[in-house]
Amino acid sequence: MISEDPDVTGSVPKGLRVCAALAWRFLVVIAALYVVVEIIGYLSVVVIPVSVALLLAALLAPAVRRLVTVRVPRGLATALVLVGGLGVVGGLLTFVIIQFTDGLPALQRQLTESLNQIEDWLINGPLHLRETQIEDAINSAIGMIQENQAALTSSALTTASTVGEFLTGFLLTLFVLIFFLVGGEQIWGFLMRGVPAHVRDRVDTAGRRGFASLVSYVRATAAVAVVDAVGIGIGLWIVGVPLVIPLSTLVFLGAFIPIIGAVVTGAVAVLVALVTNGFVTALVVLAIVVGVMQLESHVLQPLLLGRAVKLHPLAVILAITVGLVAAGIPGALLSVPLLAVLNSGIKSLLHERSPDPESVDVLADKEAKVNADDETETAEQEQEKR
Repeated sequence: MISEDPDVTGSVPKGLRVCAALAWRFLVVIAALYVVVEIIGYLSVVVIPVSVALLLAALLAPAVRRLVTVRVPRGLATALVLVGGLGVVGGLLTFVIIQFTDGLPALQRQLTESLNQIEDWLINGPLHLRETQIEDAINSAIGMIQENQAALTSSALTTASTVGEFLTGFLLTLFVLIFFLVGGEQIWGFLMRGVPAHVRDRVDTAGRRGFASLVSYVRATAAVAVVDAVGIGIGLWIVGVPLVIPLSTLVFLGAFIPIIGAVVTGAVAVLVALVTNGFVTALVVLAIVVGVMQLESHVLQPLLLGRAVKLHPLAVILAITVGLVAAGIPGALLSVPLLAVLNSGIKSLLHERSPDPESVDVLADKEAKVNADDETETAEQEQEKR
């Protein structure tokens, strides 16, 4: 009778044991990430406003610091910057609404003419439809709307609920933003008290590097938004579409939401061109919008954002895509800044052996990136001079 070796592990090939060890550890990491994502999704009503407030803080903090440097109290500087920012955004939106309202009668006349032209083409064109067929189609559409009135009412109520959630999130974002701008350093210092003392400087420096990359990100995003607005605005002006300035303003505001914002605002521009200038002009505007969107997606965002946040262009595109698929518009908005913060923070943790948190200027972190290799080279240079 052949006796079996009790040490079965020794009989398993080493490569298989290593693969099994990596596999179960990988499963544990995936499970932990899944739990974290589920918790974030459950608390999205809080997480999204706080994240947006952090992005806005990265955008507005330089202006607050400039006011503080000229001896304006930080609280007053924060109030001035917030009121100014809200005034600019509100003024832009008001200008867009007023311009559209003033141009609405002309748009209605153009729409009536366009509908008459379409009806004439359907009757006298290659389709040779009869007026009774067109009227039957219109009546069918009206009947379908009446039959689905309950569903439409439910959608309207859902939209009203969404608007209420948006207003709640806006107020929470504004409230959190005020505290970030007034006492961001104190909040960060309080969080650092929970970090063990022997790694506190490294974690502190990594967090500062991450916020510095966030500042670079919002600046690059603003530059992309300006290019989008100018490009589409010039195209609309060349082809003679009215309401060029308000449409360009909409494009600028929408460009801060990657992909989706440009699509929605571009669709509005195409619709206005169709109503006012006809089908051919609408096709030209569509080509302009698509061209600018391609420029944004494949050139501006990868190059400007990649250079600003030290990310590869492929990583930027994949981050936006994954964020859009996983969490919709909020995911697309927050994916690249999250990746930028993680990239800068992890690099700092891995390469900076003797970090000095006070040497990091979070609003202009360009020169303060000393790692162990730089320190060694500097020491050797000093020894050679001596």
